[in-house]
Amino acid sequence: MSAKAGEIVLNAKTQIAPLSIVAMEGAKELGENVNRYLVEWSKNNGHSPETFLVRTECPRFSSGDAKGLIRNTVRGDDLFIIVDVGNYSCTYKMFGEQNKMSPDDHYQDLKRIIQASSGKARRINVVMPILYGGRQHRRNYRESLDCAVALQELENMGVENIITFDAHDSRVCNAVPLMGFDNVIPSYQVLKTIFKNVKDIRIDKDTFMIVSPDEGALHRNMYYASVLSVELGMFYKRRDYSMLVNGRNPIVAHEYLGNSVEGKDIFISDDIISSGESMLEVAHELKKRKAGRILVYATYPIFTGGLSDFDKAYNEGIIDCVFGTNLTYRTPELLSREWFYEVDVSKYIAYLIAALNHGVSTSKVIDPHYKVKSLLEMYNVKRPAGM
Repeated sequence: MSAKAGEIVLNAKTQIAPLSIVAMEGAKELGENVNRYLVEWSKNNGHSPETFLVRTECPRFSSGDAKGLIRNTVRGDDLFIIVDVGNYSCTYKMFGEQNKMSPDDHYQDLKRIIQASSGKARRINVVMPILYGGRQHRRNYRESLDCAVALQELENMGVENIITFDAHDSRVCNAVPLMGFDNVIPSYQVLKTIFKNVKDIRIDKDTFMIVSPDEGALHRNMYYASVLSVELGMFYKRRDYSMLVNGRNPIVAHEYLGNSVEGKDIFISDDIISSGESMLEVAHELKKRKAGRILVYATYPIFTGGLSDFDKAYNEGIIDCVFGTNLTYRTPELLSREWFYEVDVSKYIAYLIAALNHGVSTSKVIDPHYKVKSLLEMYNVKRPAGM
């Protein structure tokens, strides 16, 4: 896929339209990484672009009102807007005070930039790794459906394609059945990072196992178990449905279903580490069952409860590694932790943008089955005998 992607990047004969990329305020680092790959591939094909990034900003008045500005022309371009609605490190001044941007603020700025394009772009695509309102994905009582409404709003504004990663519930795409919606799982990048950083790991049924932290993450972990040909276990959360704490029913206990984990290295995958409380409780339960090393992965390592509990768990030998992508903001403190390993997904996004920009099917890019198989074969060949 890599060679093929490199060949199609910015071939003027096959492009839908000239490529332009907007990296919103919270996604500057990710946007620059994606742009670097696209520029490199384009130069390999005989072109010499300096950048595909479009200069934009969303300045605010002292009252907090804002507007979107596009400094370069995007007329007739295939416009890709990269936005991280979870980046809480971005701030703006209102009535003389600094305020942190919430997902609502990032989403409003996205709409401002879409408005600023004034309908002149050939096509508008949004790369939104963590979906706005994605955790509020279904209605149980008299409550809002934020993600579904946001997707419909973007469709009405002229957005043709949405690219997201590891959606909390991918069925939210049913809200916009006529709009392009790609939910991408970066499993190949995750496994590649594990093999690179955990040198003596063995992938076989006798020494390695996948465990889902709850029933909601089961489909994610089923994929890893299937492609690695190892056993799968799971926990389910027994909740107290008679009360609400912080908007949800509190967890009474984590119950385990599956074969013995004794002596095995365990891989646990989920979409988000928020407080991390559930993940750590699962790790403790696995250690009670005499599990070996515990490797934790979350696509979005946001750690709203801080890092101290994970520091303690690492020092006590409860967890060994935490893997997370660069698809959302990571604090400098997190990046400095010896137990944290970053999964770089920027090249993957560049592939997706290249494919869409040339009208090429994204199915082979999204489904990494063969790449994972090749990775396993290469890993097994390189691994020294007896390991």
